[in-house]
Amino acid sequence: MTRIITALSEVSDRYDALFVDLWGCVHDGVKALPDAVAALQAYRAGGGAVVLVTNSPRPRASVEIQLDGFGVARDAWDVIATSGDSARAAMFRGVVGQRVFYMGEQEDTGFFEPLRIQRDPVEITRVPLEEAEGIVCLGPEDPMENPAILRPQLLLAKQRGLKLLCANPDIVVDRGARREWCAGAVAALYTDMGGESLYFGKPHPPIYDLARRRLASLGRDVPPEGILCIGDGIHTDVAGAIGEDHDSLFITGGLAAEETRTTDQPDRDALQAYLEKEQSFPTFAIGKLR
Repeated sequence: MTRIITALSEVSDRYDALFVDLWGCVHDGVKALPDAVAALQAYRAGGGAVVLVTNSPRPRASVEIQLDGFGVARDAWDVIATSGDSARAAMFRGVVGQRVFYMGEQEDTGFFEPLRIQRDPVEITRVPLEEAEGIVCLGPEDPMENPAILRPQLLLAKQRGLKLLCANPDIVVDRGARREWCAGAVAALYTDMGGESLYFGKPHPPIYDLARRRLASLGRDVPPEGILCIGDGIHTDVAGAIGEDHDSLFITGGLAAEETRTTDQPDRDALQAYLEKEQSFPTFAIGKLR
């Protein structure tokens, strides 16, 4: 049964490393969450390693800049693994072809900048859908607009047998008080229509492989039971942790705040009902990371 805790420090000494989600846990898409930052700083001061594992479609260098802008202190984390990095590596291996149709916001087109660490990368060219061999999806062009508006384009893509590379499996994310659609919603729609979607973020294995490599780069050899995954996504953070045999700390005050009746802490009965409905049972739960 999921145990409700009041602070990370109650259980953190059991773990050598944390895999920590960003949106809804460390920041709200606008600014840092001070209690979360302080908790991670304290954990690192005690010798633990913090890997930020995010479904952001951006490269990690871009996420670092974003974190600085939000006010997330540099001493709150060690290294970053993004779904964008994992997806870019796959794209430059040619998993959806060389001529690709791009779905996403224009500010995220840095996704196509060459990877200098990859040998013999495939040369990627952005083309209209009618000329594409595959789709690279970082999200809807307008994240406030329901992805269903993309159905005509996705239907054409399905008829042409195109694969869709999803660089962010999240369905929605909260930017401050505003909820936005993510690439995962587009990929789910495409899959429901009979198309093939390839995922490179939580809860899928590639991003955890990347996170473990980033952890190893710190000189840390940590077994699965020594890692605690923290996040507010029951279908991403918690599902991914379970799939990788890691314990998990579910942040109930994020995406599931309404369902779990979370103010400062979740309502115990509401949390249990939500977890039973989702058939997903994290190791621990807390209202917010602190």
